[in-house]
Amino acid sequence: MEATSNELAKAIFIINRHAKTAPEPKELYQLKKQAIDKLIAEKRAKKIGLQFSEKPKLSRQHSTVLVKVGDFYFHIPPSKEDFNQIEHLGALDQNVRNPHVKMSLTQAKRMICKYLDISQQKDKNQRYSKTYTQSLLGRWNYSYYHKKK
Repeated sequence: MEATSNELAKAIFIINRHAKTAPEPKELYQLKKQAIDKLIAEKRAKKIGLQFSEKPKLSRQHSTVLVKVGDFYFHIPPSKEDFNQIEHLGALDQNVRNPHVKMSLTQAKRMICKYLDISQQKDKNQRYSKTYTQSLLGRWNYSYYHKKK
């Protein structure tokens, strides 16, 4: 069973929210962009217009494309064609907010990867050490400073 546009929008929202605070957000932003591009190609999402970015790069104003997916709005980087084909809406409307969503990042990534038909990569942070180092805290008679000669 294929996910609805609104379910995919919820997953994209969670991925986008985590990407904003992630130490390495590149993979998350790529997932978001690929999913939105595919939704646009399938006519399940619509480019609304260009808007000025809230946080300009290098103190230079730039624009982003506002996209509507289900009940959600997202911004993606514009292509050169977007500047000729889409109307510029000006500044961001601070009153427009996406609905609240409760979903884990793992669940969101799983849904988007299934939709994009790509395998989900394991997070680098989820590696565990295969060796066990015993703690020295419980050793009463062991001292680093008073070694016997």
